Amino acid sequence: MDNGSAPPCVVLEAVKLVKRFGTDSPPAVDGVSLTVSRGEILSIVGPNGAGKSTLIQILLGLLVPDSGQVRIFGVDVTQNRRRIAHRINYASTDLSLPFSLTVQENLQVFSLLYDLPDRKRAVSEMLEELDLGPLSSFRVGRLSTGQIARLGLAKALLTRPEVLFLDEPTATLDPEVAQEIRILLKERVKRDRMGLVYTSHNMREVERLSDRILLLESGETVATGTASELCARFGANDLETVFIKSMEHARLNRG
Repeated sequence: MDNGSAPPCVVLEAVKLVKRFGTDSPPAVDGVSLTVSRGEILSIVGPNGAGKSTLIQILLGLLVPDSGQVRIFGVDVTQNRRRIAHRINYASTDLSLPFSLTVQENLQVFSLLYDLPDRKRAVSEMLEELDLGPLSSFRVGRLSTGQIARLGLAKALLTRPEVLFLDEPTATLDPEVAQEIRILLKERVKRDRMGLVYTSHNMREVERLSDRILLLESGETVATGTASELCARFGANDLETVFIKSMEHARLNRG
């Protein structure tokens, strides 16, 4: 990639990322390129072990790729992670939060860490927006898995990030709450012109939420496009069928 800045609408770009864990191991990520623009949702879809989590960690700057480059806001992530950290955020079902603190105290701590202006108002708005108000005085150790997932999402949205990374954020939520979260995310992305990178195994969710989809298998990009483009390419009526056909196609080509 050249040293120039990204076009103004592009908030995230990655080119030919490669990452191995051990010299004799196959690449966990193998030549993946992608872009995300303001107000756009990119879903990364693939089977377990496809390299999704490794790719997300590279995009966040938590892992350094063996080759390739990631730029956020036109800045190299590997060399400038601190510079961009306050403009991005992340949530995952694996997120660990202090169990001895209450819901409200957790959000207050994060508001202090990020030095947010008007912290009281920011926390109050998140409690209301994620329907956590009735749980504000509950210690995290008392929450259900789904409630913890909502708190993790509240923590990620608290800073009003310009780029948000979500790793299966609705996996532990019941269908009604998951639908509410999808609506909230879509509204936030469009309203704040936020870039969202999202992983999920729920093909219906991906189809409803995504502007574009990247199909990943064994660390390689199988295909990318809108849901309708991918359905047309693989002769499928829905994204679930696309997923099955595309994974079979990738494995046959590799074999």
